[in-house]
Amino acid sequence: MSSNLILISGPAGVGKTTICDSLINEFHPDIQRVITVTTRVCRANENNGVDYIFITVDEFKERVEQNEFLEYEEIHGNLYGTPKSSLCLGNDSIYHLINIDVNGARTIQKKVSEYDDMEVNLLSIFIKPSSLEDLRVRMNARGTERQDEIDRRLQTAISEIAQISHFDLVIDSKTKDEDYREVKKEFLKFRSNLF
Repeated sequence: MSSNLILISGPAGVGKTTICDSLINEFHPDIQRVITVTTRVCRANENNGVDYIFITVDEFKERVEQNEFLEYEEIHGNLYGTPKSSLCLGNDSIYHLINIDVNGARTIQKKVSEYDDMEVNLLSIFIKPSSLEDLRVRMNARGTERQDEIDRRLQTAISEIAQISHFDLVIDSKTKDEDYREVKKEFLKFRSNLF
């Protein structure tokens, strides 16, 4: 039995969500989003159960105690986790897509390599920003974070960029359209190599 998993990672503000949305829009139902759980506040353009599953800190901790997450991390003061149940590993005709931070991606990479009873075909892609200043401009344009949050995210980005060697592919971010075309090209290669 085999499963297919695509990780899209990179610093906050680099455009991961836009890329994932575009892949889902073009390739659904072949690509299905893994909906992660978070304690952060739902943004105006997000929907609970579609973009994330938004829960309280107490609910999150209860799920940790019940061992419901494949991985979980605290990022910028909020908790994020990938539910084991959402992966539905075992359906080899579906590509599971995860928009995830670098530490979460590394944890998943390690865990799937430990599966004894299942082959997991994994493609991990890191979207690398052209510069920290470009990230700052993108985050300011979103208008969803305070300046101190943006500063904290930029500091995190430095350590995240230092981990690019752990990913199968690194895409140097340009425009949204160019980034999507590159990711799409790599997905199509990944898919053709599995058949």
